[in-house]
Amino acid sequence: MTETCDTILREGLSRLNLTLDDTALADLCRYQAELAKWSQKMNLIAKAPLAEVIETHFLDSLTLLPVLDELPPAGPLLDIGSGAGFPGLALKIARPSLAVTLVEPRQKRVSFLRHVVRTVGLSGIEVIAERIEPGQATLQGETGSFPIITSRAFTAIAGFLECTAALNPSSGTVICMKGRRAPEELAEWQALAPASPYSLTSTIETALPFSGIPRRLLLFTKVG
Repeated sequence: MTETCDTILREGLSRLNLTLDDTALADLCRYQAELAKWSQKMNLIAKAPLAEVIETHFLDSLTLLPVLDELPPAGPLLDIGSGAGFPGLALKIARPSLAVTLVEPRQKRVSFLRHVVRTVGLSGIEVIAERIEPGQATLQGETGSFPIITSRAFTAIAGFLECTAALNPSSGTVICMKGRRAPEELAEWQALAPASPYSLTSTIETALPFSGIPRRLLLFTKVG
């Protein structure tokens, strides 16, 4: 039997001990269909089999759900460097009540994100065409305060935390999605930014459901 987006998502979520309702699953598959269509014309993600795309992008993003569910109700979540919408857009579809702001500097990707938002019929989500710089405290000229910030675009923890500090309120949370190099990046951050306003408060070990590739979710709290 040919595997479909729905069957792959359901199996992956089951292995991650996560559940989504049928509406969220259908909307994620609509998102995946648009991603496949647009990827024929522009480089949104690397070409790969359907199961790999769903695991590497959709299911990887959804590993944040237990973390978000444990945090105090807050919003909006800020996803910096959203690219094709991971993790922010996938999380919004999975948790429709969560307010989300996606920030992406590349206009073609911004057009794709806005298209998916319209196609799926999402509300409570904003897509901003902008590049976040270190020390930046505003988005589109307005002061931003985002109690939850995450990104899959940054390769270094130190640079990411430097970019979030002015946008994240005191006691806010920053979630870094990392793999095997997490300990090295943490050591680099501690060496480069000893006066950082952030404290590492939790490390959650997980793995992608089909390949078993290890993932680490690093939770930082702004303490100063």
